[in-house]
Parts: sequence; structure tokens; C-alpha cells
Amino acid sequence: MPHKTLAMTISFAVCTVSAAAIFAQSPADQSVLARSRYLPEYTEAGELKLPENSMWRTWIFVGEPLTPNALTGGQANFPEYHNVYIEPGSYEIYRKTGIFPDGTIFFKELQLILGPSENPDESKTEPSGRGYFPGAFNGGDATVKDSKRFADTGGWGYFNFTHHEPKALTAKVKDKSECAFCHIGAAKRDEVWTQFYRILDEVPLPQGGRG
Repeated sequence: MPHKTLAMTISFAVCTVSAAAIFAQSPADQSVLARSRYLPEYTEAGELKLPENSMWRTWIFVGEPLTPNALTGGQANFPEYHNVYIEPGSYEIYRKTGIFPDGTIFFKELQLILGPSENPDESKTEPSGRGYFPGAFNGGDATVKDSKRFADTGGWGYFNFTHHEPKALTAKVKDKSECAFCHIGAAKRDEVWTQFYRILDEVPLPQGGRG
């Protein structure tokens, strides 16, 4: 076999083996290798920047609690749907380790109940039945893990991009007496309400520790 042909054959074989090795990796491994994390961005004044182009809607959807005014004596803190998303790269790390890494971002986009309400409990009757249906967007909030920057609030910072539309482009961190106070007192795991979000709650705790 001519030297040139032999070299080409060996090169092709090496490429084939390398490709096979890459594709033999598990889907989870490939996703971690291919996915770069979106990390929080801050202004010079330390305000959190709103992720551009509503990118959170492409993140991992973890759940959608609803606490309407009609079921809370007209005094709901969040009378809307809470559409909660976690940044995908951080979710992959959490799913593998049971720990939310620094840089984790949760984004909660608020969405009003579709009106007008037809019943005293604000519900409507649609072809699928009587219930609550999502309406207009109504602002949003973000929670960011940073054990150094937010050491005074358990390693998490809480931000509000207004509770109306359009959302603010930046947000100041909330005082400890506000969001952090509730999370520290009642959230199940590392100040995160995993008890309300099945895909987070089902991840095993790290060995010998608290997530």
C-alpha cells in the first residue's frame, strides 16, 4: 500500500474512533460539555441586569404556583402565576451534585389570571372546564446564588424587576427583612422552595450534607 494511502487510512480510522468515543458519552455528559452557563451580570452600582431578550423563557421550567387574591383574603403578595425557571447550566450541576452552584439564577416571571373573572373566586369557565387561566405578564423577580456577595442573606440575593410591564432593566438587591426573611425561615433546601417544585425536590441530597 502506498505511503500516502496508508497515512490517509490511519487518519480516517483515528477520526472514526474519536467520533465514536464522543457519541458514546451519555446525553447528560454531552449536554454539560456543550452548554455554557449564563451567569448574572451587574451594573457598576451592583444592580442585577435583566437577562436580555426574555431568555429565561428558554431555561428549565420548574413550576408555576398560583396564589390568587380571592383565596388569600384579597391580600396575596403575588396574586399571579409564578412561572419559575432555572438557568440550564446551573440546573445540570445541581442535578448531578445536589448543590446549587454559585452563579445559579432563578427567574420568576409573574403572569396575571386571565379575566374577566366570572365567579367570586376569580375563576373562569372555559371549554376545558372551570379554573384559572394565564393572562398578561406582570413583571418578574430573580434569585441569585453567590455565597460571598450575599453572605448576609444565606448566600442568595433577591431582586425585583417591578410587578408590572415593562420589566425594569436593572434591579437592586432586596433587604434581608423582605424576601430573604421568608426563604431563610421556611424554604426547604438551601433557601429554595424545592417543596413546591418537583424536579428540584426529587434530586438527592449530597452525601452527608444539606443541599
